[in-house]
Amino acid sequence: MQRRNTDTRRQAIVERINREGQVQVETLATAFGTSEVTIRKDLTILADKGLLVRQFGGAAPMPGNTGNAAGESDLSRHTEQAGQPGTLSHIKRAIGHAAAQLVSDNTRMIIDCGSTTACMLEHLSTRSRLVVMTNSLHVAATLTAMDSEPTVLMTGGTWDAQSQSFQGHMAEQMTRAYSFDFAFIGASGLDVSRGTTTFNELTGLTETMASTAKNVVIMAESGKFSHKMPNLELPWQQIAYLVTDDDIDLQIKQTIEKQGVTVITAALDGE
Repeated sequence: MQRRNTDTRRQAIVERINREGQVQVETLATAFGTSEVTIRKDLTILADKGLLVRQFGGAAPMPGNTGNAAGESDLSRHTEQAGQPGTLSHIKRAIGHAAAQLVSDNTRMIIDCGSTTACMLEHLSTRSRLVVMTNSLHVAATLTAMDSEPTVLMTGGTWDAQSQSFQGHMAEQMTRAYSFDFAFIGASGLDVSRGTTTFNELTGLTETMASTAKNVVIMAESGKFSHKMPNLELPWQQIAYLVTDDDIDLQIKQTIEKQGVTVITAALDGE
């Protein structure tokens, strides 16, 4: 019953935002009789699915969706059930599988929070002697349950309910104490000329993660190129790989590759 109530609330949130435009967290919390913490988590999960655009203090419709309600078919088309909080789409799972191919035995890596980066975890169980730092409790719990027993490091820091991760100065300080072969990082938006983008101005930990790794790997659906967000998070010059799906526009792919980024496209056939 709880799962059904959660799904119903999230569907109603998408419908309201598509109908009314930008809506604030406190407005949604009052309307649905729940806490602002719960609404922020709902918005983060719905944004990860590509059903809305997360903004500071609230959310807005995806471009082109204003005035249109998102029905049950939209939710099921974007997602499928998974064991981790929220649901993960087949696109994210394909991206996770493709990104995991960059990892070999003895790799030292950092994995950022997010539903897309989490999709690579199931493919790491065959790798041995991994060293993994993360700011996500879910990532840490999944890794420590693996038979391969990777060495797991936590960033520490302050718990952020919106991102469901640890953030802040202490997390940045802990991260700087290490060096990694890869940093696997998600993206709220992608800008073909600039890099990864976000509405959130608090980008310190992401930037720190990128600075400690030899190779920065961005994991994001090609649809993120339509997410217009004002704040630059990581420029393409800092990014070694973009792992995305094979729906990426060829011209966009070529433009990014000209900036020195290797674009890996995950095939969606058979998903």
